[in-house]
Amino acid sequence: MKKITLLLLGVCVAVCASAQVQVKIHEEAENQPVIPAEIYGQFAEHLGRCIYDGIWVGPDSDIPNINGYRKDLIEALQVLKVPVLRWPGGCFADEYHWMDGIGPKENRPMMINNNWGGTVEDNSFGTHEFFNLCELLDCEPYLSGNVGSGTVEELAKWVEYITAEGGTMAEMRAANGRKEPWSLKYLGVGNESWGCGGNMRPEFYSDLYRRYATYCRNFDGNILYKVASGASDYDYNWTKVLMDRIGNQMHGVSLHYYTVTGWTGPKGPALGFDTDSYYDIVAKAVEVEEVIENHKAIMNAYDPEGRVDLLLDEWGTWFDVEPGTNPGHLYQQNTMRDAMVAAMSLNIFHRHTDRLKMANIAQIVNVLQAMILTKGDEIVLTPTYHVFRMYNVHQDATYVPTEVNAGNIVSPSGRIMPDLSVTASKDAEGKLHVSIVNPVVDKEQTLTLSFDDLNPKNVTGEVLAAETVQSYNDFGKEPAVAPEAFTAFKKNGKTLTVTVPAASIVSLAF
Repeated sequence: MKKITLLLLGVCVAVCASAQVQVKIHEEAENQPVIPAEIYGQFAEHLGRCIYDGIWVGPDSDIPNINGYRKDLIEALQVLKVPVLRWPGGCFADEYHWMDGIGPKENRPMMINNNWGGTVEDNSFGTHEFFNLCELLDCEPYLSGNVGSGTVEELAKWVEYITAEGGTMAEMRAANGRKEPWSLKYLGVGNESWGCGGNMRPEFYSDLYRRYATYCRNFDGNILYKVASGASDYDYNWTKVLMDRIGNQMHGVSLHYYTVTGWTGPKGPALGFDTDSYYDIVAKAVEVEEVIENHKAIMNAYDPEGRVDLLLDEWGTWFDVEPGTNPGHLYQQNTMRDAMVAAMSLNIFHRHTDRLKMANIAQIVNVLQAMILTKGDEIVLTPTYHVFRMYNVHQDATYVPTEVNAGNIVSPSGRIMPDLSVTASKDAEGKLHVSIVNPVVDKEQTLTLSFDDLNPKNVTGEVLAAETVQSYNDFGKEPAVAPEAFTAFKKNGKTLTVTVPAASIVSLAF
């Protein structure tokens, strides 16, 4: 196990409840929700090098590929068990016209990506390429429809092209190489309609949604799950208006929450940050719980039966781009700090799956808090990737309540975050999984885990740690952040004493 370098705590203050933290695992609790696999969803936008050079290199590339998809990337994503993939945006979705991306590649028109760096795209990655990718990954497609600059007819025909067995659109799809329809469950009616998706008012968008949703029909047994373009962060009025005006016509409403210090000035570097910045970022990430709770309260008031789901379909860290890269491509490195944000956030999401049914981290490759970075024929698995791999045991597992008597950390900006986070679940085979996050940079923590009835046997563990929270994986170098076997635990009857290293993530399986 790697040694954790002591870092100056700065003005952050850790207040621990006791020298040894008590954690009660209620593995016998009844009537607990299942953690939807979709909480571990991904997001792929036409942004920077996410699609081109990231996912798609084309079948004629010297880079090993599977019909144009990077072979190493596909293999890495299959390990994650990606449950759902959102595409083509993001802001790009409301300028994307799907008919430009079908048919022979040489006949597809080029377009300027006005949202992200003015990149010229050749539309070689379109509807067929996306749905074939989802089949390769065995995941559900989540389509973001163009409401901002598109038409009702355009979106309605896209749904028909994808899902209908017969008719003009189905004949066009067959002529383009796909006779059988695809399955499409998740349909987003617009994206960030309050901003890049049209700068609309919630009242106007609500009426527009009702119109679009009316004409996006179910074909031949395919049942659409329609998602309204929801709020950003703390805009609770947007959720209130949508629940009031279209609550009975949507299956889900989206929410976007980025861990970012501000939108008007520098966002801070992804690398080379100090300890104060580390705590500020992790504490900002943890604030998502309050945001989720407030949106849920509004939804509960209008929909006490819980018919409408909440989908956090964009989340993650957002820093300044790496020096020398296109500012519009949002390429940032990924450190142990990002891993902490991912793990702390996922632990929170697990607690709210009564209403929160999906989350899509931004983004899958080469953009923002990416799973994977690529350069030429090289590939890097980021610290965030390792969190998602370690945590995929919680997909479709039954949530297990925990009690933790941890303390708090006050960040330099005044935000308060727990100094320990624990989540647990039981899978279909009855195996218990416990994930523990110690975000404190200079202090290991000793935990006593006790159980309702379990006598822990055959315990195995894994830990993700690094020399510092600034450590990251880079091209041409041995990984600085990678999981290792974890054995710092001791059984004592029906309890387990665990010593969790500073700034680390531990997974235990019973």
